Amino acid sequence: MFQPKKLKFRKFQSERILSNSLATKGYSLVYGKMGLKACEGKMINDKHLNACVNELKRRLGKKGRFWLRIFPHIPKTKKPPETRMGGGKGDIEKYVTFVKAGNILFEVDGLDDASLKNALKLTSYKLPLKTKIVSR
Repeated sequence: MFQPKKLKFRKFQSERILSNSLATKGYSLVYGKMGLKACEGKMINDKHLNACVNELKRRLGKKGRFWLRIFPHIPKTKKPPETRMGGGKGDIEKYVTFVKAGNILFEVDGLDDASLKNALKLTSYKLPLKTKIVSR
């Protein structure tokens, strides 16, 4: 499970996702020759990323290489069900990251184009947002 080693504040205030806004950084390939780009803005949690990383490791094997361009560093809290009002903020349930439309999520390299494209396609099924495969 992905979670940050250290945080300045244990609990964050809520942020709002601007789903119609475009990414101003992190929208071009830097490391690999193919990548997975988000087509819409959404919140991705650590379980989604863990499933994607496991799928990429399975498909790429030892020769292929991947880069994770996003990381869940924002804690999300939740109060237990059937709890009365008050008593402070709830405990941390999961860690999330906000992705804007146009952000590169993963980059891959090291294999032929067909197998890289197949690996990214199978990885995109694990995510809760629309994506597309981009290449250099």
